[in-house]
Amino acid sequence: MCPSLPLPSNSAINRTDRKTFSESVFPLNSTAQGFSSPLQAFEHQDDIFSSAFSVLNNAIATRAFPAASLAVTHQGRLVALKAAGHLIYESDAGAPPFSRALREGGGVDVPSDKSEVGAPFLASLASSGNLPVQSATLFDLASLTKVVATATMCMILYERGLLDLDAPVAAIVPEFISASPETKQDLRRREVTLRMLLAHSSGLPAYERLFVKAHTCDELLHAALAISLATDPGQRAEYSDIGFIILGVALERLANESLDRFCQREVFGPMGMTSTTYNPPPGQRKNIPPTANEYGANPPLRETPESQPSAGVKQNLALSQSSTFRGRIIQGEVHDQNASVLGGVAGHAGVFATAQDVARFAHCILNGGPPILRPETVALFTRRESSPEGTSRALGWDTPSPPSQSGKYFSSSSFGHLGYTGTSLWIDPERQLSVTLLTNRTWPDCANDAIKRLRPNFHDAVIEALEKFA
Repeated sequence: MCPSLPLPSNSAINRTDRKTFSESVFPLNSTAQGFSSPLQAFEHQDDIFSSAFSVLNNAIATRAFPAASLAVTHQGRLVALKAAGHLIYESDAGAPPFSRALREGGGVDVPSDKSEVGAPFLASLASSGNLPVQSATLFDLASLTKVVATATMCMILYERGLLDLDAPVAAIVPEFISASPETKQDLRRREVTLRMLLAHSSGLPAYERLFVKAHTCDELLHAALAISLATDPGQRAEYSDIGFIILGVALERLANESLDRFCQREVFGPMGMTSTTYNPPPGQRKNIPPTANEYGANPPLRETPESQPSAGVKQNLALSQSSTFRGRIIQGEVHDQNASVLGGVAGHAGVFATAQDVARFAHCILNGGPPILRPETVALFTRRESSPEGTSRALGWDTPSPPSQSGKYFSSSSFGHLGYTGTSLWIDPERQLSVTLLTNRTWPDCANDAIKRLRPNFHDAVIEALEKFA
């Protein structure tokens, strides 16, 4: 995140006395020995998963999202790998710039006199074509970053004895207490542990638009560290992006290395996730589905993280406001504005990946974590926490709680996560099953939440197909 933010000398962790992981057993971008990818066995996927694919094709036709990519692993085999749709809606690419029909779930027509808005982007699509999505297409994972990168980094540091789950956050990040006069006076902050950050029970609020006033990486981190607790630590589970921003700071200090470099070498490389990255290179961005129009046409402003609430519950979105934060089409750069100010690398968002790479990650977790993790560590982090009472959270992960976005068939031992851009990963150890779904449902704005109705149906169709053809 912010290389200029040093570890204070009074921290319990002394960075000057510790080595980085640059001499790790895994060179940068190398696949570790002992890692086996799922066997490719999707030659009959169109017959087996026709109903599941129809759910996604219908979703694209009804403008739930323009693009989708999926991967399904089952009993060690990659049984489905499919992509559908285009970078943006086909009707948008052929229409005057950003003049679009009203659709169910949100959206307002842009007057024709606004035709100059976004014109360069759509003009380029008109000349080069609105590219169809491929299985190799990168998507913004949004909060899947929390499990694919951040929680996995936690597991690795935990195994190496560098991370104590019950260590106070302030022992590693003293600014968590010293950031402001208010934080200094709040004795509750001394009780907040790394475990609470992972389990979303720290008492920190869900989401704050820090980017509105914080214009540099250091300013945004200071603002995050100065946020007041909304509840007493350990008393209530509330999904918190803020908590994972702070967790990212703690991890970088424990490892004495940035999140992106650590994860590239210790996670993505060993698992053969060759396309997975933070901040995709400029040359790749034109092939990545865009996630927002921040030219100022009419995108609603995000107010809550993606995992709250569940499908069927009204979401707290300020639809009357517009985000013009970056003043451009967001394509190939992180959708989350707070993560953008942090340079595209943060504990809560920032990773881009293909569905197949996410499936590789899921395959590794299903097999107990080798070659980078031990089975007992995976079990610890993916098991639902016993407190606070009623929580569905594991350490970094979520577990199904009706009504669940995983649908109605995933077992009680399952775990997964969602991403705000329309991404999800659900893993069922009992079925030896993982389902990855990547979309750009936030294009051109985040008003459309139709995916919350469609995603459970998709998961149900996948499992029904596997049972039918077993």
